[in-house]
Amino acid sequence: MISITEFKGRDVAVFGLARTGLAAARALAAGGARVHAWDDNDVTRAKAEAAGVPVSDINSRDWRTFAALVLSPGVPTTFPEPHRVVTLAEATGVPIVSDIELFARAVNALPATQRPKVIGVTGTNGKSTTSALIAHILKEAGKDVRLGGNIGDAILEQPPLHAGAYYVIELSSFQLDLTSSLRLDVAVWLNTTPDHLDRHGDMASYVAAKKRIFLNQGAADWAVIGVDDSYCAMVCTELTRGSAQHVAPISSGQALGRGVSALNGKVIDSLNGRAETVVDLSAAPALQGKHNAQNAAAAFAATSALGVDHRIIAQAMGTFAGLPHRLERAGMVDGVRFINDSKATNANAAAQALAVYPRVYWIAGGVAKEGGIEDLEPFFPRMAKAYLIGQSAGDFSDTLRGKVAVAMSGNLEAAVKMAFADAKASGEPHPVVLLSPACASFDQFKSYEDRGDQFKKFVAALNDGANGKRNGGAA
Repeated sequence: MISITEFKGRDVAVFGLARTGLAAARALAAGGARVHAWDDNDVTRAKAEAAGVPVSDINSRDWRTFAALVLSPGVPTTFPEPHRVVTLAEATGVPIVSDIELFARAVNALPATQRPKVIGVTGTNGKSTTSALIAHILKEAGKDVRLGGNIGDAILEQPPLHAGAYYVIELSSFQLDLTSSLRLDVAVWLNTTPDHLDRHGDMASYVAAKKRIFLNQGAADWAVIGVDDSYCAMVCTELTRGSAQHVAPISSGQALGRGVSALNGKVIDSLNGRAETVVDLSAAPALQGKHNAQNAAAAFAATSALGVDHRIIAQAMGTFAGLPHRLERAGMVDGVRFINDSKATNANAAAQALAVYPRVYWIAGGVAKEGGIEDLEPFFPRMAKAYLIGQSAGDFSDTLRGKVAVAMSGNLEAAVKMAFADAKASGEPHPVVLLSPACASFDQFKSYEDRGDQFKKFVAALNDGANGKRNGGAA
């Protein structure tokens, strides 16, 4: 745990007691603060108390006694309207901070020679894979690495700060919105497409939140930024003109005169003006597809900036296992391949998966994002059939009508069984059943992880059934 001593002997409110809130409460208490933790959900409060976190109703306290409000990143600060605790804090002049901000201040309080290296990764898509890949490369290079933030353990649950350590932090727009002191040795912004507009209000606010990842960088620091979408390309131009830090453009769609490109299965480094192929992605099975090519380019640029030898980077990419629920191989049953891409919670993420396979039996649906799946039309010819589940099934069926064969499966178990039967009967060599829902999961599942785990369970049941038949019906 990273103890937060800034508020020693003072009262601090913590609102939102999920993963990050619990970690913040424990870190503050370990640093001597008087913690007043609260959540609107009775079950969440009970779990916090069971975990030893001091729970008290901050709604009934005098807010003028609080030195700060530590706010969970999921709590709205402005749009569609501020949460009541945000209004209370602002009315009484209580500073609002996040767990990431507490981490940043703890790093900044150390003498420069004792600070760890800090790498941050954001983007609409790919940030989890890129964060994990950067951490994997650094570990393979023999570094002392911690991976956290929006992935894995909360950042304040990581081991104590010290020189020589490398903290790789996945950063959401919600977390960046509440952060002002974070200075990153390497800041990575992968891409931007419309997302979370129900929280930010519009694209301008969403982009502004993402751009905060480059706050406080200086001449020794690196900004790694994708240039394949107009939003990031514009910011890349601004950063390059500003010359506040080193800038490394990355692309999986074009050859860059200066930057890192990933094209045709190769990572090409031209940051020094001379193009050199540095990684063969055909030797990296967990990094297939154009979207993973961008992730690889970003990870190469980031770790190269930190001084890792190019040969070590290439070797580490080859041994990277990938992440659960991101194009994860869920099994093969009677020659049918099953791919778990449950993390694809919007159409853009699903497009990245659909681009990998020339023909799929596609399972999709859930709580749709704005725009539905209309942007996936270029991939409709790749869909042998679509198996629709959840709240969005009707709308998706309307979009696909006359273009793709559709089965209204209703739930995931039925979809898996239907897709398997059709794929097996197709006679195609190793047909692919792809779960890439293009939707959030909360209509039928606890999370996208739960959805992916259920998918793998249903695939395993198919495999058990197939094995039973081959063994004469014995289970």
